[in-house]
Amino acid sequence: MRVFLVILDGVGIGASKDCYEFNDPPTVNTLLNSLRKSLESGLKVNLSNLSKLGLHKILKIKNPQIQDRELSEIGFDINSQIISSYGIMEEKSLGKDTITGHWEIAGLILEKGFETYNSFPQDLIEEFEKKIGRKIIGNKAASGTEIIKELGEEHIRTGKPIVYTSADSVFQVAAHIEVIDIDELYKICQIAYDLINQKGYRIARVIARPFAGQSGNFYRLNDKRKDLAVPPPSPTILDCLYKSGLEVISVGKISDIFANKSITQSYKVSGNTNIFSKVIELSREKFDGLVFANLVDFDTVYGHRQDYIGFTKAIEEFDKMVFGLIENLREDDILIITADHGNDPTDNSTDHTREDVPIILIGFKKDFFLGIKKTFRYVSFIIQEFLGKHLKSKITIEEFEGEKLWNTW
Repeated sequence: MRVFLVILDGVGIGASKDCYEFNDPPTVNTLLNSLRKSLESGLKVNLSNLSKLGLHKILKIKNPQIQDRELSEIGFDINSQIISSYGIMEEKSLGKDTITGHWEIAGLILEKGFETYNSFPQDLIEEFEKKIGRKIIGNKAASGTEIIKELGEEHIRTGKPIVYTSADSVFQVAAHIEVIDIDELYKICQIAYDLINQKGYRIARVIARPFAGQSGNFYRLNDKRKDLAVPPPSPTILDCLYKSGLEVISVGKISDIFANKSITQSYKVSGNTNIFSKVIELSREKFDGLVFANLVDFDTVYGHRQDYIGFTKAIEEFDKMVFGLIENLREDDILIITADHGNDPTDNSTDHTREDVPIILIGFKKDFFLGIKKTFRYVSFIIQEFLGKHLKSKITIEEFEGEKLWNTW
């Protein structure tokens, strides 16, 4: 029995009820706004496969003002025969960042969100500089590509690493590989990680961001990026599978998000196409357990950079690829497609947005509405219900006690 869990990073479907508490307007809607703005810009896309998975129905339930005509105009085939179950999930944890969303998907609610910063406290920076034997530059919230444009030359001239943050709870260190080699950069980030934990800061991740190239043409080496994340504070669905002797296979940045805990195999691939191609490749192999993948480009490459055209093209590319996985599913497999938060490329901010997310389940009923779920933990509930007796331990998911899926499987 195999579970394929694919996260469309940042692909929200409309503002959550509590969006104001996260400084987001009720107009944010990553998927719908991107498709609308792209159409206005003259880009027409074909989302016929995602239509078969019920994505347009999810959009209409979340946004009932949408007319069928508009759904057709933005790329959906509203007359498709639906082959999946589909629904909506609301986030319960107090955050809208990557780790919070993924941890909740894996069964863990965070009652207190991670800390975010415009700049890090001076005492932290001073002690960090002392421990690494270098002064730093930056110390502000910025786009990763923009900050190396801005400070790359100064970094090369002075040897000072670039420290910056973002809308996520992250402490990022960028360095040119000819100034600070990869191994030293990783050591510097380990020092930052240890110091942050020692001083009690609630920062979710330290990220090493090596880059290369010449002035005016710097580029990030995403395949050499390294994340140091805080481990989940209590058991997740990954722990349950791992302790039961099942495979827990990470593709993309999943292993980093879970601090490499309860992962049996990890494939550090970057880019949506490469990541999903690896998932398809794994679907041809024989194993029991979970393949957990994150398609990061929706968020990192398009959402944060407010590129709704690129986002829409990436959605269409996923539409073209998705049946390559579905066709390889066995009778005792399921596929779950969902998201971890929003990141509306059309709003006035480069931050994540507090949005509800879609959930698509293939391998259960066809054309069946799962409902509106009050927590992302519904994904872990599905996995536990599906694997059932194969799990030696389970996490308690009280929100869905009494709800059954597989008695009608």
